[in-house]
Amino acid sequence: MGLFDRIKQAFTGEKQEETQTPIEQTETTEKYEKGLEKTRKTFSSRMNELFANFRTVDEDFFEELEEVLIESDVGFEVTMEITEALRQEVKLKNPKGKKDVQQVIIEKMVDIYEESEAGDRSIALKEDDLTIILFVGVNGVGKTTTIAKMAHQYITEGKKVFLAAGDTFRAGAIEQLEVWGERVGAPVVSGKAGGDPASVVFDAVKRAKEENADILFVDTAGRLQNKVNLMKELEKMKRVISKEVPDGPHEVLLVLDATTGQNALIQARQFKETTNVTGIVLTKLDGTAKGGIVLAIRKELGIPVKYVGLGESMDDLQEFEPNDFVYGLFSELIKDSL
Repeated sequence: MGLFDRIKQAFTGEKQEETQTPIEQTETTEKYEKGLEKTRKTFSSRMNELFANFRTVDEDFFEELEEVLIESDVGFEVTMEITEALRQEVKLKNPKGKKDVQQVIIEKMVDIYEESEAGDRSIALKEDDLTIILFVGVNGVGKTTTIAKMAHQYITEGKKVFLAAGDTFRAGAIEQLEVWGERVGAPVVSGKAGGDPASVVFDAVKRAKEENADILFVDTAGRLQNKVNLMKELEKMKRVISKEVPDGPHEVLLVLDATTGQNALIQARQFKETTNVTGIVLTKLDGTAKGGIVLAIRKELGIPVKYVGLGESMDDLQEFEPNDFVYGLFSELIKDSL
């Protein structure tokens, strides 16, 4: 049984197979449903408008559908795959009414979503040893806040967390991280503004090891407009880390702002060219109607989304849960298609 059928059963109250996990209204599910409200309502509105304007599923309908999907930031590649798959489904199933066509569209989107599941979504924490996580991303995406929120989560779980102020170039970046570190209870290792980021990282790794820290989060500069310098800085940091911790860094998390839509996808492509990104943190998902960008990132780049920001509070940075995401994104349309 697929994810679409499990969500459908949650609405209809049908009995589920014992081997399947039900979609329940847990606190996390509710966070996703609330956080994706703008995306869900915008997408549902556009789809309902599409069905209101077309009486038959013809080529004009498919062209309009492509426009709706692209404007929802699901990406060109995903859009083409959905519409082509839908053409085939329409030929096979010959859906008659709006609900039949809508259900086919949702089923194909969910299928493509499940097929595009990419990589391990968990954070690779070392047992009884130091885990080093680099955070990369352009300025303004919420990188420092994300570091603070993740630090808060791990500290709450009893982990000893250190922060390294490796963004020595942006004005106020060091002070901002120090304020957050004090707020969440994580020591911050920093240097002088404009100094060598790798030197800061070296000091941070050394201190974290000496004080038996569990996790070291490293903030980095976001000067993507000069990719050559950025790449050199990141490579230097990695060399410094690997000398002290041979298998480090253990994660390189790219922080993206969901409100920027396709620009986030462009940034992800560029950072993927620059460094070995192991996962995505997608911030401000609650503040945008462009939540479909998750589909584009997963399908086109093959990088797992590991965390999503669903609000401004400390607890609103959530580990990415595909079932809850799909529920939050499509629940309104699935209700309409029943």
